[in-house]
Amino acid sequence: MSIPLCRPMCSTDIPPCVGSGAGSVQVHWVSEENYMFRLSSLRPDLLQWLQTDPIHPSVFHRVVSHWLEEELPDLSVSRQRSCLTWGIPVPSDSSHVIYVWLDALVNYLTAAGYPDPNLAPWGPATHLLGKDILRFHAIYWPAFLIAAGLPPPQKLLVHSHWTCGGTKMSKSLKNVVDPAECIRRYTKDGLRYFLLRHGAAERDCDFTHNTVCTLLNSELADALGGLLNRCTASNINPMQHFPHYHHESVPTTTHDQLHSLLKNLQKLPAEVDHWIRKFQVNKALESIDANIRRSNSFFQSQAPWKLQKGVEKEACWKDSVLYLTLESLRLYATLLLPAVPELATVALDRLGVPPNKRTLKGNSFFAATRGESCSFQGQIFGPDRGLLFPRLERSKKNTVRI
Repeated sequence: MSIPLCRPMCSTDIPPCVGSGAGSVQVHWVSEENYMFRLSSLRPDLLQWLQTDPIHPSVFHRVVSHWLEEELPDLSVSRQRSCLTWGIPVPSDSSHVIYVWLDALVNYLTAAGYPDPNLAPWGPATHLLGKDILRFHAIYWPAFLIAAGLPPPQKLLVHSHWTCGGTKMSKSLKNVVDPAECIRRYTKDGLRYFLLRHGAAERDCDFTHNTVCTLLNSELADALGGLLNRCTASNINPMQHFPHYHHESVPTTTHDQLHSLLKNLQKLPAEVDHWIRKFQVNKALESIDANIRRSNSFFQSQAPWKLQKGVEKEACWKDSVLYLTLESLRLYATLLLPAVPELATVALDRLGVPPNKRTLKGNSFFAATRGESCSFQGQIFGPDRGLLFPRLERSKKNTVRI
């Protein structure tokens, strides 16, 4: 791999002394000859790459665009071996060693198996990075690749940071959140859900145990878990199965509400896919939660527990309400599998969904409402494992327990 280098003299202006007292550090003016990467010559190429919209979220795309509005200085990529003995020697000049970012970033190619011609073209197309190293990955890294005749990354997904109680996490402040302790408190899926649901790549997000408790109770324990428990309970579903849907049983006063519910549910998979492709998982989970609440509202408004079994039309509508709600839950659990795999699996097991039906591909939902055949009508439930996600309780010391 050949990267264009030039070799000018560079001077580093450093104050002669940093700090004071016994702990002061003495520094000296230094001027040494280093190899420089011609970053300035690649600004047009970087601007052209930026037009492909490679950096997400857009707030960080704008940051990089602002950097490229000005000329880029060339980048020092070597140090004299007399000053730094552990680096990789510069090809054809053993008196210098490769320094920092050129060395570190090229490791991506090495880890991906470069120069194996079977790679397409050199590794993963999307790079995940923190906002604090944006310049190195959105300026230096694509410039190195372009200079070497390799394609730059197709996508950069940049994430912000987590704070704790509104403050940056720090060992000295003793406010670093222990993920192992969080898993013990909230389960793996509970912690995953909170981080994905509450986190947003474009801005710093705050972690507090109260926030975790409130969100998980509201969305996993009450909204999702509560709905599953209600429509699989033996007192309302004594046959423990998916009932049949009856078109003719829909009350006239419910047509508009049912139409709105089905319209939202049928477009939900595409909506979730849209947000995932834009790397906004929190928006995808927000969409799922909004529909779960619509299903809860529909179930509550139709009150199937009040419908009389001895009245044929009411009994048929009760079966239809249960069918709609159970199909909704099947859709939600399928969509949630990547985010909360264990929790979603428990829900799908309870619904009696076979493994080959736990995907969107080749799978249809609410088929009976369209007059189509639905294999889930009459499907027997799986085992009842109790509450899907037990509510979290706060103790007097503001800790959380299950």
